[in-house]
Amino acid sequence: MSNNQQYKTTDYAEIFKALSNPNRLRILLKLVSCCRPGTVSLVDERDTAYVGEVGQDLGIVKSTVSHHIKELKRVGLIRTRRAGQKIECWVDVDVLSSLRQFFTF
Repeated sequence: MSNNQQYKTTDYAEIFKALSNPNRLRILLKLVSCCRPGTVSLVDERDTAYVGEVGQDLGIVKSTVSHHIKELKRVGLIRTRRAGQKIECWVDVDVLSSLRQFFTF
C-alpha cells in the first residue's frame, strides 16, 4: 500500500464495500466512460448525466439508481448538484487519484 495519508484504510474499505455491489460498479463505470472524471458526464445532448437517466442503459429503475448514487456519493466516489428539478452527477477526480495511488506499489 502506498504512503497516501489523505485516506485511511477504513475509508478505502468503505469505497470497496460500495463498489462490491454490481449495480454501483456499473454506474461508476458508466460515469467514468462518459467523459473525463471531474466533469459532468455525457448522457444527454447537453453533456450532463442526470441521476434518473444514468441507469437507463443499465436496466436499473430510477429509484434504485437514486439509492446507488446516494451510496457512491456517501463514500466520496461521485459528486452531485441540483440543476432545476434534476440532479447532475460526476466522478470525483480526487478520489480516483487516491485509489490509483493506493494501488501503486
